Amino acid sequence: MEKSEKLKRELGLLDVFCVASGAMISSGLFILPGLAHALAGPAVVVSYFLAGLLAMAGMLSQAELVSAMPRAGGTYFYVTRSMGPALGTIDGLLTWLSISLKSSFALVGIAAFTNIVVAGVDARLIALGFCLLFLLINFIGIKEAGRIQISLVVLLLVLLVIYIVKGMPAVKVQNFAPFAPYGIAAIFSTAGFVFVSYGGLLKIASIAEEVKNPGKTIPLGMILSLISVGILYTFVVFVTSGVLGAQQLDHSLTPISDSAMVFLGGWGRIAMGVAAILAFISTANAGIMSASRYPLALSRDHLLPDLFRRVHPKFKTPDFSIFVTGIIMIAALFLDLYMLVKVASTVLIFTFIFSCLCVIIMRESKVQNYRPQFHSPLYPWVQIAGIFGCWLLVVNMGKEALFIGSLLFACGLTVFWFYGRSRVNKDFALLHLVERIMPKELIDVSLETELKEIIFERDEVIKDRFDNIIEEGMVLDIQGSMIMHDFFKLASEKMSKKLNIDNSVFLELLLKRERQSSTVLSPGLAIPHIIIDGIQTFAILIARCKEGIIFPGKERKVHMVFVIAGTKDERNFHLRALSAIAQIVQDPRFEERWMSAKNEEALRDLVLLGTRKRQE
Repeated sequence: MEKSEKLKRELGLLDVFCVASGAMISSGLFILPGLAHALAGPAVVVSYFLAGLLAMAGMLSQAELVSAMPRAGGTYFYVTRSMGPALGTIDGLLTWLSISLKSSFALVGIAAFTNIVVAGVDARLIALGFCLLFLLINFIGIKEAGRIQISLVVLLLVLLVIYIVKGMPAVKVQNFAPFAPYGIAAIFSTAGFVFVSYGGLLKIASIAEEVKNPGKTIPLGMILSLISVGILYTFVVFVTSGVLGAQQLDHSLTPISDSAMVFLGGWGRIAMGVAAILAFISTANAGIMSASRYPLALSRDHLLPDLFRRVHPKFKTPDFSIFVTGIIMIAALFLDLYMLVKVASTVLIFTFIFSCLCVIIMRESKVQNYRPQFHSPLYPWVQIAGIFGCWLLVVNMGKEALFIGSLLFACGLTVFWFYGRSRVNKDFALLHLVERIMPKELIDVSLETELKEIIFERDEVIKDRFDNIIEEGMVLDIQGSMIMHDFFKLASEKMSKKLNIDNSVFLELLLKRERQSSTVLSPGLAIPHIIIDGIQTFAILIARCKEGIIFPGKERKVHMVFVIAGTKDERNFHLRALSAIAQIVQDPRFEERWMSAKNEEALRDLVLLGTRKRQE
């Protein structure tokens, strides 16, 4: 990644929570309950709950992926690195479109609710004005956009809690009979229809590159957000259904405000109208903030023109991507409302399916440098349930949803075929999964290298001299068993050339050190270390022998060897290197990873990514 493309890490846990929550609490709560009630009846409460459960499966998968690969572009980045650039292009373009459409849905909501608060004003002009305002805020910087988001969400949560507390006593039980007038199938199809309500979870993954300590902050923020919003959805939809009843609710585009009118009067209707506008504004803001990162990520991988990867030199924001995202949102204002919701929900469901698939592929491919800081619980059952459950939602949404999904897939594939195919050739995890039946030359280490650099950046690691020594040092992956003397002879031949020392002298120093006391420090591990003549010279050789190296007097064969050679003036660093290796091999899983590492570069990465205290 070029230096000019770097994004600033400025968002914390509260920002993450508010971006995800604010993006979810909008049209899904202030407009959809009426439309959804007309489809499922009072059982719409179950539809929202079911959609939330399936969103939980996708969210847990995304939380794991984002903790391993906190990069701009969210699901696009994961899909590309696990299933390849063709599917990655499809997912990236679809998710960009979906989030932009959901944000446009928020602008439609602003148009519907503005007339409640301020009558006689051209609502579309106000919606356009808010869109331009938040485009400007996002141009200036994500920190400023995050601050706006926090203020909006806190005020919104307060108003919704008041609505629930005041509305519970006004609920009429008779409004829930019959509970499921259109049958069980309608509950499932409506769950797919309202799935767009949980799209905010995608938005935080797409801005992961701008979050502080993303490996821990984002999963925690996503979990807290989904639980909080899920509870709010359940209670708010319950109160609304219980207060209004089918006759009023089925034909309402402002269900929450209409319900508040019943038990709070005119001021309540206005208060909920204000809450709705705040929610829609927060969704539009979060939508621009996150959707614009998808074309940025696609462009970085040369799957879209370079113009999309441009980052403003002063504000460090993807200005052109933000601008194009704003145009899509404004254009979508003229789409049919039902079509807008169906397209957005269909794409979101497929994105959650992709997330579950990505976790399975990344884990089963045994990519060594895939190291998430959050692990999805109950693997793989959560992912399997998420895939089949989400597919069931799409099927129950009808042929129109399947047609829309197929059409959008075809469009994404067309973009890749005619633009990206000739410009990119990336390694991805699915190749590693099937490498046993593929020619070895088709597999490279570019994915491992990229993931290694992501871990360094994610954990804010500043490389020290030990890292540089390991990166420049030699690595041997020895086939078959051998005795210690033969190994020392081989190590001497390799290291003496680099250190400009006589081969026989180097070998004698190793043998002499071993005669003084064994360098086998623990079962399976040896660290031969010697002092050589000269000044400011130091080197480390890493060796693995799966069949084992036989050291005199040792019952267990040695599989891990670190040969250290340095001059007297490097004594202090010599001790620090020994300490670093000791810390790295203490990891309970180190030996298992060592024995399963695929090649010499994988062995080097194991040492570089080992847990240790680095020297300043």
